[in-house]
Amino acid sequence: MKRRDFSSQLLVSSLTTAAWACAGSGAAHAQGSAVVEGKDYLRLGTPLAVPPGKVEVIDFFWYGCPHCYSFEPALEAWAKKLATDVAFRRLPVMFREEPFGTHARLYYAIETLGLIDSVHRKVFAAIHNEKATLSKPADISAFMTKNGVDGAKVVDTMGSFAVQTKLLKSKQIAEAFKLDGVPALGIQGRFLTSGSIAGTPERALAVADELIQRSRKA
Repeated sequence: MKRRDFSSQLLVSSLTTAAWACAGSGAAHAQGSAVVEGKDYLRLGTPLAVPPGKVEVIDFFWYGCPHCYSFEPALEAWAKKLATDVAFRRLPVMFREEPFGTHARLYYAIETLGLIDSVHRKVFAAIHNEKATLSKPADISAFMTKNGVDGAKVVDTMGSFAVQTKLLKSKQIAEAFKLDGVPALGIQGRFLTSGSIAGTPERALAVADELIQRSRKA
């Protein structure tokens, strides 16, 4: 989903995983082809610092993006198979303060509270299947309480210093990668790929695999 399209997509229905697969129907042979800079991925002019001894992979996303929602099952399955020397993390984008800011704070709050496994996918589903905006504290609190979580604690954590610090850092990283849209994958602080760059989401994951291998060798 391109950055310029966000303003008209706040409550848009999600694409289905099948639709993504259809869009990538011609990519089966492409996944075995050479990975080419400028075609399958972009290289940062100035690499970012990464954790020592690890290959870092960042998933740039926004809860309100239908493409991110459709990509999440394949991404999650792929991430679970990554080797132990790969550090995978998600980073919510903030192309402008709202609604991106609230959703980014929500993600970092549930991450801080150790709730990613239990509610991350449910937040996506609520927005895209139930048409919930989750843009107001009261709505977020009610949603969390409905899902067996202390809603007041989540809302309080959204305004915490820890979350504010993460927001500032994530904004700096997203700007360094010069993101044009999401979902996108940043590899080792120097490479960027996505479905729009590589051609399909499936191809982007294959490109990421190759870039992880190259990062190991480097």
